[in-house]
Amino acid sequence: MADEFERDGAATMGRGQAATAGNDNNVAGATGTGAATTAPSVAAGADTAAVAANDTEAGADDLTVHYPCKYVPAELLAGFGAGCWPCTFEAESFEVAEELAHPNLCGYGKSLLAYAHQPEVHAMVLTSCCDVMRRTYDILKHEGYLDFLWLVDLPHLRGPREVARFRAQLRALADAFATWSGREFDIARACASFDAPVPRTDERVTLLGAHAPLSLIDTCRDELSLHVENGTCTGFRQVASPPPSLVRAPAPACHGCADAGDATGDATARDAAPAAPRDDLGAFLDWYADALLNQLPCMRMADAAERSALVGAPGQQGVIYHTMKFCDYYGFEYLEATRASEVPMLKIETDGTRQSAGQLRTRLKAFDETLHDVAETGATGVTVPANGPIYVLGIDSGSTSTDAVVADGDGQIVASVIVPTGAKASAGARRAIDEVLKQAGLSNDDLTLRVATGYGRDNIEGMDCAITEITCHARGAHHLMPEAHTVIDIGGQDSKVIHLDEAGGVANFVMNDKCAAGTGRFLEATARAMELTLDEFCRVGLEWKHDVKISSMCTVFAESEVITLVADDTPVADIVHGLDMSVATKTAALARRVKAEPAYLMTGGVAQNEGVVRALEDVLGAPVATNPSSQLCGAIGAALLGLESLQQ
Repeated sequence: MADEFERDGAATMGRGQAATAGNDNNVAGATGTGAATTAPSVAAGADTAAVAANDTEAGADDLTVHYPCKYVPAELLAGFGAGCWPCTFEAESFEVAEELAHPNLCGYGKSLLAYAHQPEVHAMVLTSCCDVMRRTYDILKHEGYLDFLWLVDLPHLRGPREVARFRAQLRALADAFATWSGREFDIARACASFDAPVPRTDERVTLLGAHAPLSLIDTCRDELSLHVENGTCTGFRQVASPPPSLVRAPAPACHGCADAGDATGDATARDAAPAAPRDDLGAFLDWYADALLNQLPCMRMADAAERSALVGAPGQQGVIYHTMKFCDYYGFEYLEATRASEVPMLKIETDGTRQSAGQLRTRLKAFDETLHDVAETGATGVTVPANGPIYVLGIDSGSTSTDAVVADGDGQIVASVIVPTGAKASAGARRAIDEVLKQAGLSNDDLTLRVATGYGRDNIEGMDCAITEITCHARGAHHLMPEAHTVIDIGGQDSKVIHLDEAGGVANFVMNDKCAAGTGRFLEATARAMELTLDEFCRVGLEWKHDVKISSMCTVFAESEVITLVADDTPVADIVHGLDMSVATKTAALARRVKAEPAYLMTGGVAQNEGVVRALEDVLGAPVATNPSSQLCGAIGAALLGLESLQQ
């Protein structure tokens, strides 16, 4: 039997060559209680969405089939009493993939390889939706680790010939699954597993793009105040319901016509030869292949124009667009969507692990704040003095420095400090608070409200509320320069561009926080490589004579490139100018993504680097302003937003 299954597009056996899966009812959360759940919503728990078949006879032998693609025939497998579970697993590490696959395999493919090695995963059905899935299938087939593995060859087109070919693929899968599991297809069970798609019009945020990992799903649920629908290629299954004629078709043993003849005395009907047994599986596939293939297309299809309706739908308040590292399919759609739609949109890239969970929270919370009045994030239960003075503390806990200000009830900054964050964000914050209170001549009890922002905002004790640095920088920039339309903030570990509306609110924003490229850390590392202090580094680049291209934006590779240039006796001023231009070019690319426009205000510690500021002016073709308090922008915004929340 093994030879029968060892072919491309066919099942492979492994882990003991089991004839039946024998998965427990509770494996991976399959409920074993009934109908399919399609297009699960994040708020309802996308990580608990499964197409689970009602199989009372199977009992403890219920099957769970794991799948990564909405074109996997979950309802067909439900007809065999199998529950289907979407793969949103995130690996703790990529050790399995690093041993078996090329390093440029996308994070989802790497996580899928690790997922297949989980002890509860016995059966998996993949599709040829992309090269990564083909490669993942090849690796898993070679390993023979799964009890049942199948690759459905997915057409690029959706015409009649492609539907016929797709039907043959589904029939082959059904025959192999029946042989492997020892189960028969039940058309009633299959038809009962459908959940008809219902168009939504409620206020919501739509998650679009590539496979949504668990950390993204969980964080969307936790950080966004609106309902979130999962429209990614894993979560958005919209297969039409079967027609009544298919659902109500007579069973093979039905003799309705002959019985009717008996009732009327029609001897011809009574004596006629019994009809051939009806092929329920064939009848189901005749309809199902077209319905499954012609659901709302993914980017794998040659004609994906229907997807434009996903952005700007009734009730949609915003879009979170997810792409996967090393995946090319969905980045193109995101770029087109940003050009064509006015719906607020946030792009998120993940790599298939939870390493970026903190950065995801910052981005998603900031996006939520752009969709609502930020006053909703203000503290509750704060007592405002009836006649006494009001003082609000704003503290910005960054990777390099911790900045703190105190604003009075009129919005005037009465004290401000900048201290190194050090090895522990909470300790750096404590020092900043102590110093700013000493400078203001106040005690902690004199403060009416304490507002934290920055990456360390959740680790500062004694705060009344926390607001993301995106919203705080926007408010602080509007205070420092009311005419500003775009804020460029380059800090120690990230860079961000914020497009402001006329009132100084966040219209759109983009962040680079996946690596140190183009940030203060990048400049610090290269300054050390040239044995320059930061002050020297900032000044020397202004004296450049010749253009020098720094081709790599990776901090490690750029440092090696700088060392090579130094060895070639390239003037230091020219090298530093090349570094300034590389930062400016990367930042300008971010600015274009949010449709940035003058007037520009630069904030963050790198705003003190005149060489970078001038380079940005050259690349953007417009003046870039700075302010003596630019580095305090986030803390100022936190204090002012806190003050405004008290005045609501």
